[in-house]
Amino acid sequence: MADTYDVVIIGGGPGGYNCAIRAGQLGLKTAIIEKRGVLGGTCLNVGCIPSKALLHASELFEAAKTNFEGLGIKTGKVDLDLKQMMAQKDEAVKGLTQGVEFLMKKNKVDYIKGFGKIAGKGKVEVDGADGKKQTLETKNIVIATGSEPASLPNIEIDEERVVTNTGAIALKDVPKKLILIGAGVIGLELGSVWSRLGSDVTVVEFLDRSLPGADAEVAKEAQRIFKKQGLDFRLGMKVTGVEKMKSKLKLFMEPAKGGDEEVLEADAVIVAVGRRPFTEGLGLEAVGGKTDKRGVIETTDHFKVADGVWAVGDCIHGPMLAHKAEDDGAAVAELIAGKAGHVDYNLVPSVVYTNPEIAWVGKTEDQLKEAGIEYKKGKFPFQANSRARTNHETLGFVKILADAKTDRILGAHMVGVGVGEMIHEICVAMEFGAASEDVARTCHAHPTLSEAVRQAAMGVEGWTMQM
Repeated sequence: MADTYDVVIIGGGPGGYNCAIRAGQLGLKTAIIEKRGVLGGTCLNVGCIPSKALLHASELFEAAKTNFEGLGIKTGKVDLDLKQMMAQKDEAVKGLTQGVEFLMKKNKVDYIKGFGKIAGKGKVEVDGADGKKQTLETKNIVIATGSEPASLPNIEIDEERVVTNTGAIALKDVPKKLILIGAGVIGLELGSVWSRLGSDVTVVEFLDRSLPGADAEVAKEAQRIFKKQGLDFRLGMKVTGVEKMKSKLKLFMEPAKGGDEEVLEADAVIVAVGRRPFTEGLGLEAVGGKTDKRGVIETTDHFKVADGVWAVGDCIHGPMLAHKAEDDGAAVAELIAGKAGHVDYNLVPSVVYTNPEIAWVGKTEDQLKEAGIEYKKGKFPFQANSRARTNHETLGFVKILADAKTDRILGAHMVGVGVGEMIHEICVAMEFGAASEDVARTCHAHPTLSEAVRQAAMGVEGWTMQM
């Protein structure tokens, strides 16, 4: 006799496991299916978490080599132990994935290892990791299958020399010359890691700017900083292929707007041209579900694919971010339980964990101009912030955009050390419909980097006090 559930979730990443946790908290009988054989999805296993472990370690390595003596700390010779750096990264991943599995048990969620497929209304077939097949019966199916790295024509990924983010966090040696295809978030983070560890990094980008989606002023400032750190940018270039030779790689490219072909040599190539939804072979047709030409599952505003079928995270529309997937998953569990569930994608923050960090939430200046919305802005550089000056971390700025008539905050854009934490002050303010004056008149501890946020808010109305 088939097992019967209130909720069966296909996919054990941030969207899926948070949906499972919330469903369990709400008393729903829940099962989660994961084909990887370990929970956590891309984020915990080959994405957010391992990359941050390497970003942190590589930042400390670079600081020990270049900055400590200026602070009066003599360290002697600093050497890289890449094997140990990778080991500590793997240990962090292992601990967190085990933690997620514990949370399934804590919330009485059945964890099933295998590939889940919709077999009809209320039915999910599982090809188990142990080779056995089973059918789960359920009142609700939640698709949380996430995404996978996108690639380019004429490029063969081997995850050894030509790699996606998966291979880029597991290289066995530091490439002398590294080419990064794509100047987005993933590419710049991974490029930063290997640059700090000793690689000569060239970033090749099809567009004429880096960080598409970020505020143009922020992207320009960030690129200026990355250039000073040693990254070479080749913007407006189309990659046409990669040839594997015995010990080297040849990358072929040409100007995106037409022109002569160029060839670059490298020891490794990271392909970081975005991600695509993982939606093939899920049996969507069995319940009348549809995808667009990119493979994104079509849903209503409340995550519904069909009667009793829901979808969350990277496989639906909206930003492909782990924390967005988490909120999607929790909202769907609440909707299934008869509660209100909603996610405002305009208030989902984005963070690039380079050094310095880049963070933003809400609308960019270009978006506001395109929409014909009149706005004011306040901007404050970390060069004028006392804590940043004391810490010798003065790169970047905070910019806040507010409606010209109502003063309601419409967006915030930051470059600087620690802005990935500071952005949340603005997220909370926007969630409550705050004006820039509300932030400007909120007392901030001194000396802190967060004072830059307050000073930028003051600047919206033209009364910045510390510059």
